[in-house]
Amino acid sequence: MSQKPAIPKGTRDFLPSDVYKRTYIFDTIKQVFKLYGFAPIETPSLELSGTLLGKYGEEGDRLIFRILNSGEKMKKADVEALQNDNLPRFANSLAEKALRYDLTVPFARFVVQHQNELSFPFKRYQIQPVWRADRPQHGRYQEFYQCDADVVGSDSLLYEIELIQIFDAVLTRLNLPGFTIKLNNRKLLTGIAEVSGETDRIVDITIAIDKLDKIGEEGVLEELRSKGISESAIERIKPLFQLKGTNQEKLNLMRTFLSASEIGLKGIEELDFVLNSIDRLGLERGEVEFDVTLARGLNYYTGAIFEVKAHDVKMGSICGGGRYDDLTGLFGLKGLSGVGISFGADRIYDVLNELDLFPKEVNSGLTVLFVNFGEKEVEKCLELANDLRKKGIDCEIYPTTAKLQKQMKYANDRGVKFTVLLGENELNNETLVLKNMDSGDQVSLKFSDLSQFTF
Repeated sequence: MSQKPAIPKGTRDFLPSDVYKRTYIFDTIKQVFKLYGFAPIETPSLELSGTLLGKYGEEGDRLIFRILNSGEKMKKADVEALQNDNLPRFANSLAEKALRYDLTVPFARFVVQHQNELSFPFKRYQIQPVWRADRPQHGRYQEFYQCDADVVGSDSLLYEIELIQIFDAVLTRLNLPGFTIKLNNRKLLTGIAEVSGETDRIVDITIAIDKLDKIGEEGVLEELRSKGISESAIERIKPLFQLKGTNQEKLNLMRTFLSASEIGLKGIEELDFVLNSIDRLGLERGEVEFDVTLARGLNYYTGAIFEVKAHDVKMGSICGGGRYDDLTGLFGLKGLSGVGISFGADRIYDVLNELDLFPKEVNSGLTVLFVNFGEKEVEKCLELANDLRKKGIDCEIYPTTAKLQKQMKYANDRGVKFTVLLGENELNNETLVLKNMDSGDQVSLKFSDLSQFTF
């Protein structure tokens, strides 16, 4: 009995109609990236495991897809490590490569390797798939595309402003009716840990409070306790979950809370500059919100943290990002500050689908289909189709002399805009009938007029 075909959970096939929509999203994002001076790069799907491991925190490391060594390399497995119950070391000896978890760490590796070929500040965009061994669910896949824009080689806050504008421009062009761009700063989070007396537990605190919208306040408090955070620190942190007011009102409250933390106040100062600049410039459609609980749980952020959520849909963040001053230092290049954002194209696709926001023309299929009436007629259709293609008009000829009903059904299934009917009488008269498949209207044209027609 033959095996039923299937694909791994968390992955998807895409029909032509899906690919048209995804291309629309990618093209829209690329257009805005180019407007702001970003240049394209690409990196391999595979990275050395050592490049990725340890860059995303403990939780991130567990989600990295490792690739089992093959051939002779399998013989190099560290059996002694297995016998000594050192499973991480044994696993590393079995898998020298891994699928990339995101585009940011590979980009940092890219910058270090090509530093002598780049001009700084270097602004790049990259649209490629990434893989995470996450539990598949609505809006969360194991294979998905990221659309990133990053700047390395400058610590200027002007880039934070620019990246917020890019969020707004892209999502406005995609006609998203409402979305919130959430903003925080890792320095502020460090300050919270500092004034709470838990300076060394910044990662545990960050990971926990980042889950506030998923597990609620009580869930976060329980996780903090499970990580060994003291009750006095928890009581100090707890009021922050209820922080309310305008962005400036919340910033003023945080100034008081962090008055004893130099790094915390630095974070407030940076947030204040960015928020005031955005207020002056204005956004087309997005709302910017300072959210003190936004952490994103990634170890490499050192400054601004971004996250974007769409209104009116049950979906997690659709975009994210932040500043990572120390990331290239992990690969030996110190003192190179970077900041970047990522569009979750797959989640944006789901949102646009759910809200029925894709323009109708995105789903349009073939422009012209020549109906096949026979060998002599097809000879002329081949000439006419060639002329249309030279004009940049997509077209095809139905391959057989099937019944007209079948050919028209094919045209409807393909979303054809116009059909050309060229039978024996038309061939003798050097004319054709052009049918608009939406309206049903028909017009008779000379052969020479077809390529001049406005489709």
